[in-house]
Amino acid sequence: MNFIKPYLFAVTTLLTVSCTSQKETASLKDVYKNDFYIGTALSADQIEEKDAKVDSLIKKEFNAITPENIMKSMFTHPQKDKYDFALSDKFVAYGEKNKMFIHGHTLIWHSQLAPWMEKIADSTEMKAFMKDHITTIVSKYKGRINSWDVVNEALNDDGTLRQSVFLKTLGEKYLVDAFKLAEKADPKVDLYYNDYNIEEPAKRAGAIALIKKIKAAGGKVDGVGIQGHWRLQSPSIEEIEKSILEYSALGIKVAFTELDITVLPNPWDLKGADVNQNFEGSAKMNPYPKSLPDSVQTQLAERYASIFKLFLKHKDKISRVTFWGVYDGQSWLNDWPIKGRTNYPLPFDAVLKHKPAYDSILKLKKTEE
Repeated sequence: MNFIKPYLFAVTTLLTVSCTSQKETASLKDVYKNDFYIGTALSADQIEEKDAKVDSLIKKEFNAITPENIMKSMFTHPQKDKYDFALSDKFVAYGEKNKMFIHGHTLIWHSQLAPWMEKIADSTEMKAFMKDHITTIVSKYKGRINSWDVVNEALNDDGTLRQSVFLKTLGEKYLVDAFKLAEKADPKVDLYYNDYNIEEPAKRAGAIALIKKIKAAGGKVDGVGIQGHWRLQSPSIEEIEKSILEYSALGIKVAFTELDITVLPNPWDLKGADVNQNFEGSAKMNPYPKSLPDSVQTQLAERYASIFKLFLKHKDKISRVTFWGVYDGQSWLNDWPIKGRTNYPLPFDAVLKHKPAYDSILKLKKTEE
């Protein structure tokens, strides 16, 4: 009896099963574990683990989390004398349970403020608010949250300071004060300045000047968060690379904090992520209501591959890459800057299946190995 053929068949079968199993168990967090954290932004439902399939995907693919909305001022501090930490507590507990890097978002931001905050017109009152707000929140999660977006989106696209309620009442000093208060509340936590379009030359220059000023005045800035709300053709890889190098030269970490790539036309070639802007919809502006054509899937995959190739080149400077949302169906880009569209900006589609974009990101690491 010939034992060789059955033996070879068994070995071949074992190898096939092993390769298939390896492919099925590969994940973004695992293949990039020696490079940088791979994160996602969680909605309230995801924090509360309301969908088992989504929860399983999050745990498999990601090792860093950011709260999409629930830690913004209007939710955590709805009234002057009232804080609400119910969902924030669940968010932090979720990260701890799953041994994830936990990022807090955000302490000082001009948008999504509680109505009472917007009415503050007196500098003494604003200073008291900032001290109470930052100290209370950062102290509560001291040693549990790994990094914070201390100030979010303080710049205009030309690099000048945004005329926010904070700037109007306190002047530029509010920026330094915010970082000093956060450091005092938790000296060991990493503190970030976070903004969109800061890979564009004018705004990048403004952000660099801002970070230098804060540091020169004694504020602790550990990193910069480049949001990465990008398009299929822009910004260029060259500008993104210049940004990594120029921010890193300040002696700080570089994180990509809200990565997604729109495949839809934007009104007036709009760039950025100003949530206050919204435009009227039309069929022309919603070209793929049912599904994404293969040609565009390929473009998206190639775009993600080129971006992650750059990230790998500079992995020594990059601390974290976080996608803004888990899958296409929950993306904020379905409603911004035009409500009710169908966008496809993430590596996972509306039914949680990985797209060619996902495969292209994984394949980079396989090629590197």
